Amino acid sequence: MIESALNKIADRILDLDEASLAGLWGKYKDRMEHFDTSKEWEKAVVIFFIINSVRVKNHIFNEQIMNAGNRKTEAPKAPKASSKGKAKLKLVK
Repeated sequence: MIESALNKIADRILDLDEASLAGLWGKYKDRMEHFDTSKEWEKAVVIFFIINSVRVKNHIFNEQIMNAGNRKTEAPKAPKASSKGKAKLKLVK
C-alpha cells in the first residue's frame, strides 16, 4: 500500500516541469530555513527536497545521455595483450 502510494506520487512528480519547479525553489528554501513546528514548515521541507530530487534526477539523466553519446563516437579500442605479453589477435593481410 505504501509503495503503491509512493509510485503514484513519483508519477505525478515526474510529470512536473523542472523549469516551473526551479521558480519555486527559493520560496521553499527560505521557508525551510525558518523553522517552526507547523505542518506548513514540514510540507515546505518535503517540497524543497522534491524540487531538488527532480533537479538531481535530470542532471544525472542528462549526464548519462551525454556520456552514452560520447561512447558511440569514440573509436573502438585495440584489444589488450594477454598476460604473457602476446596479442590475442593477429593482423592478417
